[in-house]
Amino acid sequence: MREPKLVDYTLLIFLALIWASAFFNIKIATESFGPITIAFLRVFFGSIPVLLLCFYKKIKIEAFSKDWYWFAIIGFVNLVLPFFLIAYGVKSVQSNLAAILMSTTPLSSTVLGHFFTKNEKFNFIKTFGILIGFSGIVYLFSDNFLINDNNFISALLILLGSTCYVVGGVLTLKISEKKNENVTGSILIWAIIILVPLVSFIEKPWNTIPSVESSISVIYLGLVSTGLAWLLRFRILKNNGLIFQSQVSYLIPIFGIGLSYIFLDELITDKVIVSLLAVLVGLYFVKKAGSQKKI
Repeated sequence: MREPKLVDYTLLIFLALIWASAFFNIKIATESFGPITIAFLRVFFGSIPVLLLCFYKKIKIEAFSKDWYWFAIIGFVNLVLPFFLIAYGVKSVQSNLAAILMSTTPLSSTVLGHFFTKNEKFNFIKTFGILIGFSGIVYLFSDNFLINDNNFISALLILLGSTCYVVGGVLTLKISEKKNENVTGSILIWAIIILVPLVSFIEKPWNTIPSVESSISVIYLGLVSTGLAWLLRFRILKNNGLIFQSQVSYLIPIFGIGLSYIFLDELITDKVIVSLLAVLVGLYFVKKAGSQKKI
């Protein structure tokens, strides 16, 4: 791994902006599309740049190999479920809340890592960070202006969606010897296979006339926030490693709140700011504990 240069930090910020921009685009997409349709279009359009890269680099896609069931399971847990849950939840809550709730993924990952891996156990600093981070989320749920009886379940579903990403990451360890591009391409294929009958029989999107804004947003979600973002992530991981790439977690909620205010004029309350700071402090301590272990 090389020492990060200006171009590496630029790409990291660009990746954070792309992922953060997904939240307000999901909100716009929900005006015309159902959550299953949004999930399907995300994986469909997202698969295009990934599969084209695999074709260009002559990377074999093993979606239907002897390990097909792992790709199918991971595709369901890591793509289908979270994409559906987040889209369903964002329809009823502000997209900036989704950005904060989704930023807990590294915290949830640390908790699951303690139980399902051998070398990611809790220590005092990690535990402190987890408690601080999740206390911020609990505090966020006390914001009656933004989360109430009408959308409380929706907010919980977004939080569940973030946990699905973590579970999917743990499952991916089962096929960790395979190339990232192969794994991503294969799970995208299986996510499409799973979603085709669901979207066809449940939502039937061809019966609706979507707005131009929603159509642009859902295409953007697929091509950019899913496909291009994964390719950028591959490059950063290859050049700078996981620790550097994980710093994107600090930027996503900040950019997510800012973008939702700029494009959707969403309300930013005092509790949103306090919750965001608590999550960021929690992430800092969790990552600090991980960095100290590697020294």
